[in-house]
Amino acid sequence: MELWEILEIAGAAVGLLYLWFQYRASVWLWPVGIVMPAIYVYIFFVSGVYANMGINAYYILAAIYGWWVWLRKSKRGEREYPVTRTPRRIWLPAMAVGVALFVVISWVLIRFTDSPIPFGDSFTTAFSIVALWMLARKWAEQWLMWLVIDGISVGLYLHLELYPTAALFAVYSVVSVFGYRKWLRMARI
Repeated sequence: MELWEILEIAGAAVGLLYLWFQYRASVWLWPVGIVMPAIYVYIFFVSGVYANMGINAYYILAAIYGWWVWLRKSKRGEREYPVTRTPRRIWLPAMAVGVALFVVISWVLIRFTDSPIPFGDSFTTAFSIVALWMLARKWAEQWLMWLVIDGISVGLYLHLELYPTAALFAVYSVVSVFGYRKWLRMARI
């Protein structure tokens, strides 16, 4: 078994732990969210999935930001930052940022790399940036973004024969439905 295959299995296992903490809206998702992408930076480099490699480097930085945001006390005096709904005024700018990132990342991958899946890699990367920002803000609708991203990712990783990662993202897709429902209930509290 190659090193990258062992790391992929380890990354998938850590990814399940991350998902558990995310589902529970636990601040512990952020430290785990530093370890998992560190593993996947290497896996995606070896696989030639460069935008996903880059997004995992971003995930490390975003995990530090998310950890900081979640540890702040909310403006309303709660012990922790609350789960809320995504403000309506955010959706159009967030989608515009996702589309702009998709165009730029696609261009870079097509022009400068040998990526075997430039459009899929660009789409999942661009909208993962948006979804992770929404997660850091603790907005329930981030789960809907992940549902789409993770569903597409399953197909991409199957195509690349990254089977443990495809299985992880299949689980992510299913849990996204339940996570959204749970976070909606938490947002009403």
